Amino acid sequence: MNWEDLQFFLTIARSGSLSGAARVLGVNQATVSRRLASLEAQLNVRLVDRLARESRLTLIGQQILLDALDIEAKSFAIERKCLTSSTAVRAKVSITAPPILARHFLAPNIAKLARLYPQVQLTILSESHVASLSRLEADLALRLSPPIEDTDIIKKVGQMRFALYAGQDYPYAHDEQQWAFVGYTDRQADFAHKRWLYDVIGSRRVACELSELSHQYEAACTGIGVAGLPCFIGDPDPRLTRLESHLPMLNLDIWVAMHPDSRNDPVVRHTSQTIAQLLEPYGLGLPSSRK
Repeated sequence: MNWEDLQFFLTIARSGSLSGAARVLGVNQATVSRRLASLEAQLNVRLVDRLARESRLTLIGQQILLDALDIEAKSFAIERKCLTSSTAVRAKVSITAPPILARHFLAPNIAKLARLYPQVQLTILSESHVASLSRLEADLALRLSPPIEDTDIIKKVGQMRFALYAGQDYPYAHDEQQWAFVGYTDRQADFAHKRWLYDVIGSRRVACELSELSHQYEAACTGIGVAGLPCFIGDPDPRLTRLESHLPMLNLDIWVAMHPDSRNDPVVRHTSQTIAQLLEPYGLGLPSSRK
């Protein structure tokens, strides 16, 4: 059996359609269809019912999916063990983080991190979705919510405080009822910052919508309206002023995560420790009582 064909089958099962699998894999739909047909011919069974808008697993397809997932998990386990073995020479360390931390914390500190191991290439993944460490989508993860994979080794290393900001010349800075806000589009799923922001907005007007917090920060600097921003980027920016409000502000814990197979990898471990140390000068470190 061609194991690459099995990977195509897994992607179809996860995405729910041939077209969705094609987007994930970066190939055309005809290639996905051909690889699925090849696997079905090798196994002499029909694994997927190809419907107009979706691809639905057959009964035997559902059974094989469980075995295929187990094979994939063991394959990743082999890769992780080899990558972190004492004889391995690590060429790259990838760090995933929410866009706000990737842009305004990791990127400004990338030279300091790179000096730890000059021969190791650093990769910063600015992603809103939660990358899987077990699937080798990243070596380290900075997250604003506890990791969802039970196997991850996690440590709370900081806290991100939020406040309300507007441009220095915003005419309604002292009239809370007249505030218009910078919000999210409908495409963003529910998450902590979005929930808090719209609790603050209430029935007041949203002046504009942007999909990422970094973009909302830039919009607020133009004076269009009020944005709920991390204090570590809002306070030092001379284009912005922090607004007074009786409403509760948001605090999000910052977590660093690694897979257990990486605990003895000196490059990953040292990089993780340095990231935690670099949070302090940005006002992102944990309060003294929580260290």
